[in-house]
Parts: sequence; structure tokens; C-alpha cells
Amino acid sequence: MIIDATFWVAVSFFIFIGGLVYLKVPQKINNSLTIQISKIKKDIEEAEKLKVEAKNLLSDYENKIDKSKKEARDIINIAKKDSEKNILDKTKKFHELLEERKKNAELKIIQMKENALKDIKNISIKISIETVERLIKNSIDKNKIEKIYSESLDQVKDSLKHTKV
Repeated sequence: MIIDATFWVAVSFFIFIGGLVYLKVPQKINNSLTIQISKIKKDIEEAEKLKVEAKNLLSDYENKIDKSKKEARDIINIAKKDSEKNILDKTKKFHELLEERKKNAELKIIQMKENALKDIKNISIKISIETVERLIKNSIDKNKIEKIYSESLDQVKDSLKHTKV
């Protein structure tokens, strides 16, 4: 048998493997790997739980967003209805106010017409009295003038009393 370098490499390899087995290195590696596997499993389970919680939170927030959108639409619709109602009310009040002002203006015009007619009557009576007075003074003697004047003055006073009442 020839003992060469390959023989010694093979012997040292077997001694090395024997030493590893003697020191229980494979068992320690196995235990270490088992511990790492169990940690990874725990992390995966925790990640799954977090994933489920995240999905639940996401669905809750999506529901809340949907509810908020619906509430916002409802609020907008209510605001639109209220604003339309306010516009209609304000328009109605505006038209009523215009009608009231129109009636007031018409009443004032009628009253002003009546006052103008009364003023015209009074002025025309005054002018006719003055004219009659001048005519009488120029055409009749003094005694007749005074008599006619007093009679016509009484008649005018009576007619004025009747027109004012």
C-alpha cells in the first residue's frame, strides 16, 4: 500500500467529520436551523395576522369613505333643495313687494289726481268769483253791485261748503 498525500487527505477528512460528529455540530446546526425556522414561522404567522388586520382596516375605511361620500352627496342635495327653496321664496317676496309698491304708487297717483282736481276747482271758483266781481263793478251801479255781490258770495260759500263735505 502506498501512502501518499491523497491517503492523508482522506484520513484527515474522516477525522474532521468524526470530530464534528463527536462535538455534535450537526445536531447544533439542526437545532439552530429549527429555531430559525420556528422564528420565521412565527414571523409569517404574525405577518398573516397583520395582513388580515390590514385588510379589515382597509375594508372599514373603504366603508367609511363610501358612507362619507354618501353623506356628502346627501348634504349637497339638501343644500341644493334649500337654496332653490330660498331662491323661490325670495323671488316670491320680491314680486309681492313690487306689487305692493305698484299699488302704493297707483294710490298716490289717484290721490294726487283728486288733489289736483280739488285745487283746479278751488282756483277756478276763485277766478270766476274775481271775474264776476270785476264785471259787476264795471257794469252795474254800486247798490246793485253790493246786493249781487253779497248774494253771489253767499251762493259761492254755500256751494263750497257742499263740495268740501
